[in-house]
Amino acid sequence: IVYDEQVTLENGNWFKGESARFSVSIQDSLAEYDFYLTIRNTTNYRYSNLYIFLLTRFPNGNLSRDTIECQLADKTGKWLGKGWGSTKENTILLKQNLKFPLSGEYLFLIQQAMRTDTLKGISDIGIRLENARF
Repeated sequence: IVYDEQVTLENGNWFKGESARFSVSIQDSLAEYDFYLTIRNTTNYRYSNLYIFLLTRFPNGNLSRDTIECQLADKTGKWLGKGWGSTKENTILLKQNLKFPLSGEYLFLIQQAMRTDTLKGISDIGIRLENARF
């Protein structure tokens, strides 16, 4: 694991416009990584999915923005992910064999993109980078 950080959301409330910030230093632009999103939710989360905005600022200042849907429960309502009791943790692969085009500092901002001002039941959000497995 090259990078693994989570942000805890106060009282499990994620406010629209509130961003989880992650700063990642990339030294080798030829290396390949597997890029994951980690989500901890409680079983009182009222949706089966979670939409997020992922904003990436590159070392040269360029920006990209992606909208990502994360499935947290199956069609029958059974929670995906691991955990016991009322907390579940999902590790979602966003990109396999990712190469960062530039060396330097990357800033990742994650915002909830659901149609509610205060999203309840998401306790932590994070990103993880692992060396790609060949």
